[in-house]
Amino acid sequence: MVAQLTKCIRTNLGCADICTTTSRVLSRHTVDDANISRSLLQACVTACRSCGDECASHAYQHEHCKVCADACRACEPACQDLLDTMS
Repeated sequence: MVAQLTKCIRTNLGCADICTTTSRVLSRHTVDDANISRSLLQACVTACRSCGDECASHAYQHEHCKVCADACRACEPACQDLLDTMS
């Protein structure tokens, strides 16, 4: 069902890239500009929300979409919480 899941797959890949980049940059503890950290976290929140919504729309058919949606739903508030502590 790749043709029917093209948007979902692209959203997953983009979200994974954004989350990976965010975690790598934040884990270095060397970013002197808090605006960079805030921007990355906001991008991560946005990507997780979008990806979670997209995957949730397929979760009834595909177990992997349910797993992805659940992971996005867990990551989004974690990033938002961290972002809130920085404000």
